[in-house]
Amino acid sequence: MIALAQECLLFQLSSGELVPLSADMISVEMLGSAAQSLDSEFVTHAAKAVFYYFKHDLARHVVRGEEFSCALEKVLRGFTNPATTTLADPSAPYLVDLCRLVREAGDGGELLFFPRLREELRCQLGQSRRLLRFHGLRSCVKRLAGAQYWCPRCRTLEEQIIAFLRGCLGAEGGSTDVAMLVH
Repeated sequence: MIALAQECLLFQLSSGELVPLSADMISVEMLGSAAQSLDSEFVTHAAKAVFYYFKHDLARHVVRGEEFSCALEKVLRGFTNPATTTLADPSAPYLVDLCRLVREAGDGGELLFFPRLREELRCQLGQSRRLLRFHGLRSCVKRLAGAQYWCPRCRTLEEQIIAFLRGCLGAEGGSTDVAMLVH
């Protein structure tokens, strides 16, 4: 068995897959009004702090992806002003599993995934959700790219998905009172 690098944690994805990630490998994108009120560098540092908390303070080796994102959300909520951002909204955010959308797309790959993603976003915006969380980005990208390991094609596809979500939010919602967390 290969030993896990000391600076890594195993992230358990919703599919059950375990992915080793270091603090620098965690990709978090904030969209909507939360992105305007929080600096992206600040969000990156917050994610690294949450990583450190699980790794060193709790001495954990495996963390569920949902557990990590909830902890990060709690940290970010503590640094936001309820009057200026939607992260302080007491209603529970809706969690969108990107891996589920890839499975639903089947053999259609990107051709069916992107319309399904837009449909999911529309549905949630129609329910007046103020915070959407899209999780499983890394696994989703690897599955769409047909890659076993992270590669340049994966990075490009990851950026395309995030840009697509930004574009959809602008086109569909046009609203600044919706925040999205993509991880």
